[in-house]
Formats: sequence, structure tokens, C-alpha cells
Amino acid sequence: MKVAVAMSGGVDSSTAAYLLKSEGHEVIGMSMQMYDNLSRADTTYGGCCTIDDLADARRVAWKLGIPHFVLNLESDFHEKVVRPFVDGYLQGTTPSPCVLCNTHVKFDLLHRKAFAVGAEKVATGHYARLTVAPDGLLQLRKAADLSKDQSYFLFELTQEQLRDTLFPLGDLTKKEVRSLATGGDLSVAGKGESFEICFVPEKDGYARVVESESAKILARNPGLDDPLLRAVADHSAGGDIVDLEGNVLGTHDGYYNYTIGQRRGLQVGGFPERTYVIDINPLTRRVTVGPVESLERSSLIAEKVHWISGRKPESPIEISARVRSRQTEVAATVEMLDDARARVSFAAPLRAIAPGQAVVFYQDDLCLGGGWITRG
Repeated sequence: MKVAVAMSGGVDSSTAAYLLKSEGHEVIGMSMQMYDNLSRADTTYGGCCTIDDLADARRVAWKLGIPHFVLNLESDFHEKVVRPFVDGYLQGTTPSPCVLCNTHVKFDLLHRKAFAVGAEKVATGHYARLTVAPDGLLQLRKAADLSKDQSYFLFELTQEQLRDTLFPLGDLTKKEVRSLATGGDLSVAGKGESFEICFVPEKDGYARVVESESAKILARNPGLDDPLLRAVADHSAGGDIVDLEGNVLGTHDGYYNYTIGQRRGLQVGGFPERTYVIDINPLTRRVTVGPVESLERSSLIAEKVHWISGRKPESPIEISARVRSRQTEVAATVEMLDDARARVSFAAPLRAIAPGQAVVFYQDDLCLGGGWITRG
């Protein structure tokens, strides 16, 4: 087949391209430029798609003898990923930009670009597997290497997107991938892991991105009436840090510097035990803190619920749920409230459930889908 490979410049996507080329497929390398890292070329980023990453992808493509294209997706990436990221923190939630990037950029925009040049499939370096159910529906399953499984970030994919996709690394361990890359004499065989959010500079942190992007949005739209946006851009979003009874314990410089469950960076005293962020109210700009027990929740409401099969369950179903990408799954029940909202009830109370994050549903190694945690 003619296969387009999303090449980030890392060892995983490079090895995926190497494997497909070795199998005899006609491979095209496609890399995505998703933010302007030239303006901050002296800054280190923790994720993928930096200038150096694009150069690494180009070198691997040259080594494999395949064509390589760099797609400028900056505008789309800003609209689909960066702006929702900023809006999430403005609303006092904890966004998950990697899920949005997969849903709207890698498995939508990139796919369309790939098919425009005649590709039959698009392959990525994700650690996930695809199987076919007896009724012909495609199933998204966890990777064989559970320590590297990335199915959590793919829960919004549709049957159509899965039909167009290949996951060459799904049955491999990371050690095996590096061994294959070494055997193929790929220059990235020993390259370190990407981590954190790709467009957030390490030395600045996400809060500085929220501030700078807020200022840019207002500069482009001077008549925009958004008090939260303006407060963050003007560095006037400070407020009180309070306890569960509303007693003021201290102050902060901006509520968007905090996330639910955060412990470090709280300049407050008077508690006999460790103190955590329990709630963030962007309207009052109050950050509520308390003991770890106050973080426990026995249920949550999810919105924009998506089922990979395309079939919404008509009655409550037993599943295991993951509310953070690296957290252990817990037994739960999902009950649909309407076409897009669900109540997820846990068998035991769960800590640090953060609005804005994704809750993803599993049955054994099968990823059923998921939704977005709300304040409700």
C-alpha cells in the first residue's frame, strides 16, 4: 500500500516508517509544524515537533529513501489545540491538549493531507492496537507494552478514522522498538522520550503560555469583551487562597497557576497535614485548599461522551475508568444521561478528579471511548 507516516522525529514514528518500508509498502513521511518555534529557537521544549525534531525526521526519511513533507499546520493547531488550552485554564479547568491534537490534527488534518497525495493508510508511532470485532467494527485496544500504552489519548477516534489508520508498534515493547531502530541504523535510535506539552517552553511553564496567548488574542480582537481573558493578559487575575470554610489563608498572583490536586507551590500555613488545591473559581478568583480527603469523589459527570463503536449503551454498563493518562484504572459504572452526557460512578472514592481532563472507558484491554469531565 501507499502509506503516509506521521513522523515527529522521535524513535517511535521513525521505527514505524522503517517497519512499513521493510514490509514493502510505498512510504511517505509527513511531519507537522504546529507552532512557531523559530521565534524562540533558544528555548527548550519538552514535547515533539521542534526544529530539531523536524530535522531528525528529515534525516530518517533520507536514510530510508522515502519522500518527506513538512506540513504547516500552525493556524489549525492554534485553533484546535492552543486556544482550547488557554480557554480551559481561563475557566479554571485542567485541559488535555494531547487528546485534542490527536483528534483534530493528527487523525483529521494530517489524514486529509495524506489522502490528498494518494495515501491509502496513515500510520503513527502510537502504542495501541487495532482488532476487528465479529460484526466488522474496529476495536481500539491497549498496546502490548502497557507501560507505553497511549489508547487514553485516542478515545475520540471514530470508526472511519480507525479504518484509515495503522499502528505498527502496537505489539512491540519500547526496548524492541529501540532495537529495531538500531538494527536499521536510524540516527534517532537512542533519542530520549518526548514529554510534557509540546508548545510549552520548559523554562516558562504553561501559565506563561496562558498569559502570552491571552494578550495575543486581545491584540487581534481589541473589542472582545472577555473579563477573564483581559484579567489574565493584564496580570490582574490574582485573588485569595481560602480554606473549605472560606477563611482567607493567603493570596495568589493568578488562579490559572493552579490545578485540582496540586500540592506544591501553595504558600499557606496553618494545616497539620499536607494541603491540596480542592477547587478553582475563575469568577471570584478564589483558590480553595484543604486536606487530601477533600479531593475524594465517588462520581463525576462527563460531557461530549464518545463511543468508538458508534453505539451508545441503552442501559448502565460496568467498565474500568481512567481519569488521568497515567493513573490506574478503577471499577466504575457508566450511565448515559442523554446523547452526550454520562454519569460515571466509581466503586471506591477517587482523588483529584479534575474538570477539563478526559475520563476514558475500558473493558479489559478494549478502549470503549470516553468523555470530558465537567464541574457538574
